[in-house]
Amino acid sequence: MPEPALSVEPALLERARALARAAADEAAKRAYLDLLRRDPTSLDALLELARLALRGGHRSAARTVYQQAIFCHPGEATARVNLANLLIESGEFDAARGEFEAALAVQPALAAAHQGLARVLTALCQPRLATEHWRQAFGAGALAPQPFCGEGPGVAVLLLVSAAGGNIPTRSLLDDTVFAVTALYAEHHDPALRLPSHALIFNGIGDADLCGEALRNACAVVARSSAPVVNPPRLVGETGRAAVMRRLSGLSDVVAPRTTSIRRAELLAAPPAFPHLFRSPGFHTGQHFVRVERRQDLAAAIAELPGEDLLAIEPLDARGADGHFRKYRVMLIGGAPYPLHLAISANWKVHYFTADMATNDAHRAEEAAFLADMPAVIGQRAVAALAAIAGELALDYAGVDFAVAPDGRLLLFEANPGMVVSPPGPEPIWNYRRAPTQRALAAMKTLLLAKAA
Repeated sequence: MPEPALSVEPALLERARALARAAADEAAKRAYLDLLRRDPTSLDALLELARLALRGGHRSAARTVYQQAIFCHPGEATARVNLANLLIESGEFDAARGEFEAALAVQPALAAAHQGLARVLTALCQPRLATEHWRQAFGAGALAPQPFCGEGPGVAVLLLVSAAGGNIPTRSLLDDTVFAVTALYAEHHDPALRLPSHALIFNGIGDADLCGEALRNACAVVARSSAPVVNPPRLVGETGRAAVMRRLSGLSDVVAPRTTSIRRAELLAAPPAFPHLFRSPGFHTGQHFVRVERRQDLAAAIAELPGEDLLAIEPLDARGADGHFRKYRVMLIGGAPYPLHLAISANWKVHYFTADMATNDAHRAEEAAFLADMPAVIGQRAVAALAAIAGELALDYAGVDFAVAPDGRLLLFEANPGMVVSPPGPEPIWNYRRAPTQRALAAMKTLLLAKAA
């Protein structure tokens, strides 16, 4: 067991907090580390340093700090809840469940732990168990004020979210030194209750396939407010995977794969041509997503997919001349395109975190060229296609994942508001990604402030 915490000079902690409030993140980090050198067990310093790391997109560092806080203070619930929320983001649901349950063993009425455990149980397809935790989480209402770290009152933002998941990751979008955020869980909100004061509504519900009830309730919330709205829920409701592919398939220079929602039994009775892709709606980052090459493999492949309704997706050949698959991501912010990253992989299921970008100098050089001059890399036909997609979606914030065909057309994988802008890791090899990421984040901040004003 660690030694009991030493008393920390209040001036050191206040200095670090003042720097964090002023968004002087590097100086604040040094101040917190200086404090922790004097007292490695300071709970306030550990929790606030972890939050600072998250603000900079350094999830791994934040995770390490939360683990240290738990080691030093095993009976403290906040660090466990925060660590568990990070585990959810990386898909480690069983580990997150353990942390939430440990937090509730210490504080049985902790609403944040009940919320998190309900999210985990929902993701683990245990809705009955989740229901009781939602009830305990929202016994006092469906509002969850978020920590605000800035000076003064901040810009009041009402953030609409879904208890089922499928929300836009907004940590990097809503600067906690500028925006004072109150989250509202749309499925559990009582319309008889007054809405908290707000200058702006940010609809963070991003998955139309998963969050139908939440989006309907969000429309009702928006109708009760006169504040401007980012990503109106009515428009987000039109971005389900099958629906958006039908909408965008008619655009010039866009190749959208035929995507059909089909019942499991119907699929087995009348399978499509092969190869074909199948996935369960409401899941992301490649979860519950398979490629089936032959009809005789279909039953076994889809047996592992949850749900009775599946998506059948026509595969697009996104291989380059070198045989590798490429997936470009561009964020659409206020209708303008912001290139975010390029993932190159030998596997058809391309995701940045599983591609070999960290170990392949040539692939990083290709990504750097894309970020530096997108039109020169993807060509004018694909650039025009992105503009057409932005016009059709008409959202304030969305992302497009795509490849480019040999003839220059855009091969569409996905277009929806649920994509994340994550700052790159601290390693020097990612320096070329920092400015493009910051441009996207700055554009979103500008948009939010303009709407709020």
